[in-house]
Amino acid sequence: MANQATEVLVGAAVLAVAAGFFIYAAQTVGNGTTSNSSSYTASFTTAEGISVGTDVRMSGVKVGIVTALELNPETFRADATLTVEDEFLLPDDTAALVSSEGLLGGSFIELLPGGSPFNLEPGAEIEDTQSSMSLVQLLLQFVGSGRGGE
Repeated sequence: MANQATEVLVGAAVLAVAAGFFIYAAQTVGNGTTSNSSSYTASFTTAEGISVGTDVRMSGVKVGIVTALELNPETFRADATLTVEDEFLLPDDTAALVSSEGLLGGSFIELLPGGSPFNLEPGAEIEDTQSSMSLVQLLLQFVGSGRGGE
């Protein structure tokens, strides 16, 4: 009889944990774009680590997401469409950088607002962009610079 009670308690605990995960997932799915958002485009030489759904951040705070990413056949650059919440007005000299959360962290797009008194219109292109540099490229530059003194 005690064995049955233990099984029932363990089963109830498993169901409670599953319900908790379900509630958490349901709340997180709604954290995408809202209807109160504007789209901007940015063109990068390389968009390594960036995909649709990647965070767009300002000062480390999520303000939007990447909603489209495609290769431009004319320029061979990665054209990204960024959706940013309307409450954040972007100056027309805003820069977009592909940044990393650390050595092993994921990538995101960091918006660095400039000091212009004029704002970008929704649908405008962010012209000042900087792509990510791969870890292998950095290591090769470091090793190459060490051999220059020999």
